[in-house]
Amino acid sequence: MTNGETPTGNPGVVGLAGFGLTTMLLQFHNVGWCGLGPIVALGFIFGGLAQMIAGFQEFKGGNNFGYSAFVAYGCFWISLGVIFMLNFFNIYHSDTKDVGWFLVGWTLYTFIMWIPAMKIHSAMATTFTLLLIGFILLDFAHFGYPEMTKVAGYELMLCALSAWYMMAHTIFLQVFGWDVLPVGKAWKLDDSGKGLFPPDYWKKDFD
Repeated sequence: MTNGETPTGNPGVVGLAGFGLTTMLLQFHNVGWCGLGPIVALGFIFGGLAQMIAGFQEFKGGNNFGYSAFVAYGCFWISLGVIFMLNFFNIYHSDTKDVGWFLVGWTLYTFIMWIPAMKIHSAMATTFTLLLIGFILLDFAHFGYPEMTKVAGYELMLCALSAWYMMAHTIFLQVFGWDVLPVGKAWKLDDSGKGLFPPDYWKKDFD
């Protein structure tokens, strides 16, 4: 941070927190531990609104990956909450296959985002790999293999924990002043051996 500039936070810590918590709670439902009420509430507020706000802040920083991911998955949670509400009130009811095609669309989007995620760092690549696998399992669950719902539930809990790991990495880096939770090297390197972002990208807001 140069002299005279106002310090700013990293919006990713909010976006990852919202994504991780809402994903985790939905999986608690998918494995049979809780009902839909808390998921709908979180989906609108934390997974949806807060994550979208984080995405718009990433736009200001010129981070197209974070901008797309946080706004898109924020929209995912709001859309899913709307589907749950419409089904509850029996308005434009979505059956299992309708939701399945909704998830297929998000699987394709996640596949696109998974490719650049491999050029950021290992933690990001791991999170998107787990997310992509989770979506694929949920696709199968909605097209004739309902037993996959619980499998996806446990697998996506790991995805949520991976997102929280990245959140904790950024927060701990600022608070403790050293890399307590390293995120690892990029999986997919360019010809120069470098990832998509420079090594100090994730602490740029705290220098």
